Amino acid sequence: MAKKLTSKQYADVATGVRLSSHEKLCAERMNNILKSIDEMKKEIKSLRQDVSMGKGGLKVILAVGTLIVGIIGFFQFKWNMY
Repeated sequence: MAKKLTSKQYADVATGVRLSSHEKLCAERMNNILKSIDEMKKEIKSLRQDVSMGKGGLKVILAVGTLIVGIIGFFQFKWNMY
């Protein structure tokens, strides 16, 4: 035979069920948040590498440009003297 529960016992059981389902939901949310954070870390690392590569490329372009302008300026200055 099924044991009859008092209203206090029923409330305690119902509260336990609600808490366990709430904890399960919170654990799932936390796992989703952790996955999102890991994905963002990977994306940030990739973006940092792209920016670093861009900075290096820009420095090379500026150095080559400066060299070309210096050579052109040298010949322009030399030809203007004669």
